[in-house]
Amino acid sequence: MTATVTSYRSTVETGRAGFGQVLRAEWTKFRTVRGWLVATAVAVLVMIVLGWLTGAGSHSSYNSGPGTPDIVGHPYVPIGPGGEAVQDRFSFVHRTLDGDGSLTVRVTSLTGAQVHPGPDPSGPGQSRPAPVQPWAKAGLIVKESTQQGSAYAAIVVTGGHGVRMQYNFTGDKAGPTGSVSAGAPRWLRLTRTGDTLTGYASTDGTVWTTVGSVRLAGLPATVQAGLFAASPSQENVTQHLGGGGRVTGGPSRLTAGFDNLDVSGGFAAGDWAGTAVGGDGTAGLDERTGFMQYGDRVSLTGSGDIAPDVTGSGDAMEQTLAGVFGTLTVMVVLGVLFVTGEYRRGMIRTSLAATPRRGGVLAAKAVVIGAVTFVAGLVAAAVTVPLAEHILRTNGNFIYPVSGLAQARVIVGTAALLAVAAVLALAVGTILRRSAGAVATVILLIVLPYILATAGVLPPEPSRWLLRLTPAAGFAIQQSLPAYPQLSRAFTPAFGFYPLAPWAGFAVLCGWAGLALAAAGYLLRRRDV
Repeated sequence: MTATVTSYRSTVETGRAGFGQVLRAEWTKFRTVRGWLVATAVAVLVMIVLGWLTGAGSHSSYNSGPGTPDIVGHPYVPIGPGGEAVQDRFSFVHRTLDGDGSLTVRVTSLTGAQVHPGPDPSGPGQSRPAPVQPWAKAGLIVKESTQQGSAYAAIVVTGGHGVRMQYNFTGDKAGPTGSVSAGAPRWLRLTRTGDTLTGYASTDGTVWTTVGSVRLAGLPATVQAGLFAASPSQENVTQHLGGGGRVTGGPSRLTAGFDNLDVSGGFAAGDWAGTAVGGDGTAGLDERTGFMQYGDRVSLTGSGDIAPDVTGSGDAMEQTLAGVFGTLTVMVVLGVLFVTGEYRRGMIRTSLAATPRRGGVLAAKAVVIGAVTFVAGLVAAAVTVPLAEHILRTNGNFIYPVSGLAQARVIVGTAALLAVAAVLALAVGTILRRSAGAVATVILLIVLPYILATAGVLPPEPSRWLLRLTPAAGFAIQQSLPAYPQLSRAFTPAFGFYPLAPWAGFAVLCGWAGLALAAAGYLLRRRDV
């Protein structure tokens, strides 16, 4: 009888390491190269040092009047109920309202003017007729007080955006469209019930449309209510192909005509008081300064705006992160070297022999370089932002306040931006297998479009498209101030505003990195090492 011997076969596949082992091996490679660790530390220091220099090199002072010394600091910027910087300067004709009440008025005309603060044939400070600014506004308002930044709700007619219900500077609800003229007046009504304000509009004073209703939590029982008029500054932005440009314009005025003013509820008796909110503290409004009453008719002239303030008054917090490009460059170089260094020394054969699943090697490298860059970027941004902000404020600069959530998004988003850029560099290095070419390619993909778009080299629309389609779109994650649609401002890349929302822009960068990784993985599997 012959015995049959069955040979033993191991169930473990020879030479196939699990992803955890591959990941550990790639991390070991990174941490055992002293130059890479030093470069990572340098990347962190670059952002911190440049942020410190940004703060140290910026000083703010202003002059309060002829013959007075310069004051270190920034002119007063009011802060709204939500903690944001605001514009709060307008002409206000008001009475005290105690408790609930209602105001009704008919707006019969809106007339615009351009103010000339300097030498002009008509004299300094004079004005001449001009089109009404699209976001000039006049109507009814209930305001906590005449102090700048206090809570309010208003129903208004605008120069080019129809009727709006606006509140607490950032809130805006659209109502009926159309302009105001003697032949097409607009009726407005604003009611208060507790801390709820409701705005209505009508074309005939009989049939009313509800524009919006808002609740102003904490509104005191005694408030100021009445008519107001405001007109933001005109701003014309010109950018030239190849660089350069200019911003022209200046203050504007709006004169609004009212009649059929009617109030009910807890309004105080007596005459209407006129106040130039945000003015110089003089006696108020009169016939000379823009408030005239002829029986049932009222004429009110105002300049300024009651709206968010996001451009011109201070520095956005992301300006403290000027060193992000130095950090980005260092981490891009590291991302490329993490793979091209193995090609140059021939070690890639050893790595792929130990792990035949080549895509796993690439994925492990991406995780390692992405994680290292994210941690380095997070440490750098978390130190740089508060340090640079403290120095800027010490030097008299005004920093736009933002919510804690927005600040966290900018700091964490900066780290994520750097991490994804490093992964993109790794992928491009795998595709090209040459260090210099890969580094140059990634810098051209990310940095060059950003410079072309934000330095005013291109006109606004091409700049916006660059920041929609290229990896530079990822820098939108750093934008801390929103572009409010109810402002007559130039929200262009040259002024720090991106065409995509923060996370949408970051998603574009991630898309580029994902496509590059997919191409790198395909080529890595197809090529002979």
